[in-house]
Amino acid sequence: MTGAQRATGDAPGADAVPGRRRGRPPRTESGDTRGRILTAAREEFSERGYEKTSVRGIAKAAGVDSALVHHYFGTKEQVFEAAVEVAFAPALKVRDEVLEGPLDGVGERLTRMFFGLWENPATRSPLLAIVRSAVNNEAAAAVFRRLISTQLLRRVAAQLDLPDAELRAELAAAQLVGVAMIRYVIRIEPLATADPEQIVSRVAPVVQGHLTGR
Repeated sequence: MTGAQRATGDAPGADAVPGRRRGRPPRTESGDTRGRILTAAREEFSERGYEKTSVRGIAKAAGVDSALVHHYFGTKEQVFEAAVEVAFAPALKVRDEVLEGPLDGVGERLTRMFFGLWENPATRSPLLAIVRSAVNNEAAAAVFRRLISTQLLRRVAAQLDLPDAELRAELAAAQLVGVAMIRYVIRIEPLATADPEQIVSRVAPVVQGHLTGR
């Protein structure tokens, strides 16, 4: 055992795969390693929250060396940010399509896209992990705000030829996120089990009003 190992309390080969150079994927590493780490990260953040999740725990859940997590992503905050980006990828793919249509229908298109993501079990789980972490931790909240601001709100505001466009976009986002929190996270009835079409029909005009109303 080296002096460094005695200082850190790590035994030789601890938390590492035998014969593997720490921190770098081997040439034969499967191409889905990065995706496996992200999947494990979303599950860990969802079950434990941001503060109780560790890089070591993510690595263990993914079946890799923790140094490999650092190699691909860096810090825990950067792992969380990558997980957020993956969770929002479906929204970003259709974002421009939603925004390029007539402005008088952008409220319904945006609302329908947003709740479509939450109603889909495949995208709901990572979104829940993100929102729960952001609510309880400022570092996670900062990542969430940064992504929402740069990838969605600024794009929405850019479509509005109004002096308070950014405020309007933020109010629309607040309306959508607030309803999602009550329906999917806090689960208050009757909103928690209301028909999605009923929600869209009631929320969309409010979102439209925030964006283009006088």
